Amino acid sequence: MRSVARPAPHAPGAVLRVATYNIHKGVRGMGPAKRLEIHNLQMGVEALDADLVCLQEVRHFHHREAAQFDRTWFGWPDQGQAEFLAPDGYEVAYRTNATTKYGEHGNALLSRWPIGDIGHHDVSDHQFEQRGLLHVPVRWQGAELHVVVAHFGLIHASRVRQVDRLAAFVREHVPAGAPVLVAGDFNDWGERLDAPMRGHGLRRAALPHGRGRSATFPSRLPVFALDRVYMRGLRCTGVQVPRGAAWARMSDHLPLLVELVLE
Repeated sequence: MRSVARPAPHAPGAVLRVATYNIHKGVRGMGPAKRLEIHNLQMGVEALDADLVCLQEVRHFHHREAAQFDRTWFGWPDQGQAEFLAPDGYEVAYRTNATTKYGEHGNALLSRWPIGDIGHHDVSDHQFEQRGLLHVPVRWQGAELHVVVAHFGLIHASRVRQVDRLAAFVREHVPAGAPVLVAGDFNDWGERLDAPMRGHGLRRAALPHGRGRSATFPSRLPVFALDRVYMRGLRCTGVQVPRGAAWARMSDHLPLLVELVLE
């Protein structure tokens, strides 16, 4: 098993380290070149050393790929990918967004801190894309932080409507003034969602004056910042995108790491 470059060490405490990562269902390639990467992703997630790991395109099960990769050296995991990827001691939240002929996949949260009741909200905009929000309250530093893991659609108009549905969900399910963190793959190629998100009181996690490179897609030559964290009641103190051949191989996205403190 090849080694994975490890980001800077992190001591859990007043700084909350958050990763968001689209894991591409733990599989890369097409046809005969298709390969299972979930075991390497397990090492990668542990190497991130994040307090919260927000994951998209996470398989709960998939009968066809399980049968195909059972014959490989490491094999298809016996448990759902969220549970398989969670480092020791982390709590796991998963909810399905999409159901297909052979299985289902969705969003997940792996948390070093205690979690509350898990919620899910369908934000599908049309019949061809099944999209959802995973909502998980997390107890951290004496506060209840409301974490939402999102994966928005491929069409800009759909994404704008999903921003509005996200905002309505937060107004309905999150107490006014409580800190909020929304992380995920926003598929916002044209960088047009920051303004509507700000209009709903959610700022993008970034360093002042744009410092800190955050392009995450495509993983081999990242140009687009599709993976993001938006926040309320928090301040960003660090941004990092792990890079290198191992990270580029595991998914078509790179993970985004941000460090946050309460305002």
